[in-house]
Amino acid sequence: MKKLSRLTVLLTACLAAASFAFAQQQNQQESQADQDNKLVQTVRNATKQYVDNVKLAMTMGYGAVLGCVSGSDHGAMGVHYVNASLLAATTIDPTQPQALIYEPAANGQMTLVGVEYIILASLLPPNSAPEVDGHLMNYIDYPNRYGLPSAFFELHVWAWRNSPKGAFVDWNDHVTCAHQ
Repeated sequence: MKKLSRLTVLLTACLAAASFAFAQQQNQQESQADQDNKLVQTVRNATKQYVDNVKLAMTMGYGAVLGCVSGSDHGAMGVHYVNASLLAATTIDPTQPQALIYEPAANGQMTLVGVEYIILASLLPPNSAPEVDGHLMNYIDYPNRYGLPSAFFELHVWAWRNSPKGAFVDWNDHVTCAHQ
């Protein structure tokens, strides 16, 4: 009887620990989702006036570069409208993305699907690891296919077009360049 009682106590303790670990994991996942949603919401708030108004973006200093960028094996990015004056920044302001990304439609319209934050590595101290609201930026070496004068860091945020692989990946399988 004593052994059964000890076994019951041990099993109860194990179940309690497992429940605690599961709850902690759930909280960590929810915290990450909240953080992800925070940056997406920041982008939406900062760019809502540009969603169907590429002309307004152009009056604010954004200009098209490279044409529509599509992936070699899946997805696309779209047409990047870059604000060159923001490329000189040494810090990232989440409310001022360096690039607005538009998808061309069959009727000639351009629809904002996301943004890209860009910072030149040459403007940062050595061994920097820049981030935007807690999201580490990706390092792109020089020379690169984008023609930037140095290596750079970038982060895409798919705030206006859902991406099946997440809001912060480079290529979005739900974006196409078919109508360029």
